Amino acid sequence: MAKRKIITVVEKTGTGYSAYSETDGVFTTGANLAELRQNMVAVYNLQYRELGRSATEADLRIVLDLSQFFEFYNVINAKALAARIGMSQSLLSQYITGLKKPSAKQTSRILDGVRAVGRELATVDFA
Repeated sequence: MAKRKIITVVEKTGTGYSAYSETDGVFTTGANLAELRQNMVAVYNLQYRELGRSATEADLRIVLDLSQFFEFYNVINAKALAARIGMSQSLLSQYITGLKKPSAKQTSRILDGVRAVGRELATVDFA
């Protein structure tokens, strides 16, 4: 049986990042994402020690809301992404700013578009 992923919600703060897991009751902070991931693993391993379990960074599943995603990855142009996925720029902006909450279908559509861009970028070479 596959080991379950530890769902970890990450948020940007004024001093770095925070992460928590509602299901496991775990919380920590870090100055950057790499430190945050290491701290999450350390906190989980403290909690899991009594259970004879352990965690690695590969066990973490990082979850962001739309506004956090676009804050983390502000190099992604929301206007261009909206055009690429066939969504109104205004609607995507409302989702990003939190004025509207996207449905599961819309969230999937946006995420599929972001992942498609990521796959394309992973294959690019420069001359």
